[in-house]
Amino acid sequence: MIAPACLITGGSSGIGRATALLATRGGYRVAIACLPAHFEDALQVAQEISAAGGHAVALQGDVSSRLDIERLFNETDAALGPLSMLVNCAGSYLESRVEELDFEALSHMIAVNFTGVVYCCREAVRRMSNRRGGSGGAIVNVSSMAATIGGRPGASAYAGSKAAVDTFTTGFAREVADQGIRVNSVRPGVTASAMTAHLQADPELRKRVEASIPLGRIGQHEELANLASFLVSEYSGYISGDIITIDGASWINYIGKHHRWSKKHIILTLHSCVNRHVVLHFYIF
Repeated sequence: MIAPACLITGGSSGIGRATALLATRGGYRVAIACLPAHFEDALQVAQEISAAGGHAVALQGDVSSRLDIERLFNETDAALGPLSMLVNCAGSYLESRVEELDFEALSHMIAVNFTGVVYCCREAVRRMSNRRGGSGGAIVNVSSMAATIGGRPGASAYAGSKAAVDTFTTGFAREVADQGIRVNSVRPGVTASAMTAHLQADPELRKRVEASIPLGRIGQHEELANLASFLVSEYSGYISGDIITIDGASWINYIGKHHRWSKKHIILTLHSCVNRHVVLHFYIF
């Protein structure tokens, strides 16, 4: 039996790299996709996997480009055969207050964080769908906890691009459920990565951030990879359309501080529907 094939975008470092290493230990053959500038890093990951007895290939491509995405999937087909799993890890961060946003920078971030994710899913469905001769599969989209709270000041556009990923994941999962394809989103909180390098280099800043996390520390790549690998595995066969937060309980902490006793927090409860008249009860905490 041929081991299933998995394509991981943004696979040369961070969460993508950790997911590639873990997936091959689980018996998957992996295509590690990355930008040309990071290709040497991707080759090192592939070599590390091969040295451990796994099967991996490194591929160059920019997920903000339609042609690059199509080529990445074609090259994965040629190198590994039928695709069974896709993990969309590639991402771009933009820090800028809205009034200072650069249109080109904004367009590029959205192209990577959202448009590229959607188009990669398009290519994956065309290969996985049992309506098109595929055997089904699983897709994981990497989002961000910023999608839930709008991010820090200067990160609202980034947060919006990640919220779009979560909303897309929910609808897309419903769309392809009867084609043998599962789709989920992983929503990490603060995690050690190139994106948070400034935080890790500033002891005082890191201390403040970690103090705001109930578990008292930032997340690690391997922890995110464990979740992503589980979601593409057979062990999660009944999980689809979910957005799973992995943030050391930060979201619960945020809700507790900002909403639990807020008088502005209103819950609308659909109480009854009689003669086409909807009755709503308002509860103010």
